[in-house]
Amino acid sequence: MPFAFCLLCCAVPAQAQYAQPPVGPVPTGNSTEVLKKVGIEQRLNNQIPLDATFRDESGREVKLGEYFRGGRPVVLALVYYECPMLCNLTLNGLVGALEAVPFTPGREFEVVTVSFDPREGPELAAKKKETYLKRFRREGAEGGWHFLTGDKDSIDRLAQATGFRYVWDEESKQFAHASAIMVVTPEGKLSHYFYGIDYSPKDLRLALVESSQGKIGSPVDALILYCYHYDPATGKFAPVMAVMRAAGVLTVFGVVGLIVYLCRRTRQEEEIKAGGAA
Repeated sequence: MPFAFCLLCCAVPAQAQYAQPPVGPVPTGNSTEVLKKVGIEQRLNNQIPLDATFRDESGREVKLGEYFRGGRPVVLALVYYECPMLCNLTLNGLVGALEAVPFTPGREFEVVTVSFDPREGPELAAKKKETYLKRFRREGAEGGWHFLTGDKDSIDRLAQATGFRYVWDEESKQFAHASAIMVVTPEGKLSHYFYGIDYSPKDLRLALVESSQGKIGSPVDALILYCYHYDPATGKFAPVMAVMRAAGVLTVFGVVGLIVYLCRRTRQEEEIKAGGAA
């Protein structure tokens, strides 16, 4: 049954499975030297610093590990709240994906947004949270989407653990940085990176299910994960090659079988016609 389901999934055109093309990191800033210092290095299975201290949007001091106590996976986004464009596009893309995912922050998973600008504080975080909760409009999400600020030490620890490299660009008076969201396991280990500003709801959903080790999601999600695997090179879930090969072999046999059947049928019809003419 799982194998047949995989073949059905593989039969769906790739364009229908992934409507959006892959988008790489999109840095800001104008200086070539600055941009050389910017990027995101995947550190899959790396432990993030759960003991790092931040402040939430209410000003309460929190440890990052507080958002991992419920045994739920976490979507992590590093942005800064006064970013003129890219960070807003990142969060807009996250909202767009979350709207199509049937899970709710605070129930099946958590969302943690962290500012990497140590000059920003809870007031800005609260305004940003209010803005995006109005866009998201998912009941109960306010308890599961957290907007944090922190000091340079805590920010640096988190950025280093996630491979997130950014730098202040004196020329533009902005931070030069890349855009991505990450999925973290309930134990605090990095499991998936999704680059750019447009995220596939299907990939995000599968990442959450996989990171939870099947504790969330439906039996259909489990079957899909049987057929797909996360490809770090593309930041997408792709069909398992063994399934693709099997589908190709079965397709060849099917075509050959159809040709043989049609040839035999044509021959039989010709024999019947010849017998009638005699």
